[in-house]
Amino acid sequence: MLIRFSLENWMSFRERATFSMVASRERQHRSRVPRIAKYRASVLPVAAIYGGNASGKTNLFMALAFAQKFIVDGIRPKHSIPVKPFLLDSAGTRQPSHFVFELLVNETIYEFSFAVTRAAVLEEKLVVISSAREQVLYHRHGEQLGELSKRLNNSPMFRYAFKGTRKNQLFLANAISQKVGEEVDELQKVHDWFEHSLVLIDPDSRFLGFHQFFKLDRDASQILRNLDTGIVRMDSEEASLNTLDIPERIKADLEELAEGTGINLVSKGLRVAVTREEGKLIARKLVTWHPRTDGSEVQFEFSQESDGSRRLIDLLPAFQGLSGHAPGNVYAIDEIDRSLHTHLTRHLLESYLANCSAKSRAQLLMTTHDALLMDQSLFRRDEMWVVERNRLGNSTLIPVSDYGDVRHDKDIRKSYLMGRMGGIPRLVQGMDIGVGTHPKRRARES
Repeated sequence: MLIRFSLENWMSFRERATFSMVASRERQHRSRVPRIAKYRASVLPVAAIYGGNASGKTNLFMALAFAQKFIVDGIRPKHSIPVKPFLLDSAGTRQPSHFVFELLVNETIYEFSFAVTRAAVLEEKLVVISSAREQVLYHRHGEQLGELSKRLNNSPMFRYAFKGTRKNQLFLANAISQKVGEEVDELQKVHDWFEHSLVLIDPDSRFLGFHQFFKLDRDASQILRNLDTGIVRMDSEEASLNTLDIPERIKADLEELAEGTGINLVSKGLRVAVTREEGKLIARKLVTWHPRTDGSEVQFEFSQESDGSRRLIDLLPAFQGLSGHAPGNVYAIDEIDRSLHTHLTRHLLESYLANCSAKSRAQLLMTTHDALLMDQSLFRRDEMWVVERNRLGNSTLIPVSDYGDVRHDKDIRKSYLMGRMGGIPRLVQGMDIGVGTHPKRRARES
């Protein structure tokens, strides 16, 4: 689970901003909030992030994506770190960007933090937080080791891996590649959280968990029927690799697939899973079926479905994961409401939250413009956040629970849309946004 996430000098976040999933003393919907008994704390199962266009919502999402890629994939030698500092202040480009994560992994909290410029990692730190104390496993300052736990201090493998860590590389990433995680399982657990438990879904790229439908198509088909998509069932159909528009670099990856493994592709609007079976590459595409007026069914290519139906199908594996198929995952969805009717989005959220309890560990983080979801019958006040960008271009994060006048029975949506909480566009009134001059206006002016 994600406990807290802080960022500083990243895109529109010039000053440090902290996003917290720790539950406040809010009494609403208390029974569905996961309880971490060891720490005597509760962690929220959902967070909805609101804000106007260009307020910084997506920048927060992109910070998670940057950290995940930097930790899991690393970076090539002599390459610049693709960090994106605040550019509206000349000092921002010279200062490092900071990231701090507090994670719950197997009922233990870890804090992992790092500070980077485009040239180098300036600081990196991993801390284990128990119910009684905090233990620093390692604290890196540039290319030097600072504080070390006793166990790591006596580990030759650890010191060997650190010595081989490049200045543009996180030690955590290098340690896992050097198999240090087999000796120091705390490193492996934190790395695995970023690689396997954090699932990011943005509005444009398609979520590639659709291969689950090849095994769970009955469940998915029933859900799609219930959601009024016109789809009665989904299935997979073998496809010819020669007819698919696959880049050469992907074809090379396909040739290296081991027996029993596979990858997912998006080609010409299709969703295709390619696996190696008995030495051969087998491609299967996702297809849908619709009812005819005579009671029979007709097959549709995935590309023939509406954008809303495709978006829904791409999101369904995430919501199935949230409902129990991947109980420890954290799903972050940017613009969850894109192409979806507000009633449909709400139904998905209600279905997920109905399955949450004190023992659940999945989480959903989402950005949205759908003000109809800003409803205390759906969300607690500490589950709703507002991103506001000031006139200097700096974004801030504020939970609705921080607004002192927001009672449990108040219409939050009305206050938000009236601008009392910030996070809405500052529009110039009376401005003509038409292209050129309207013919009738030209006639009156002449």
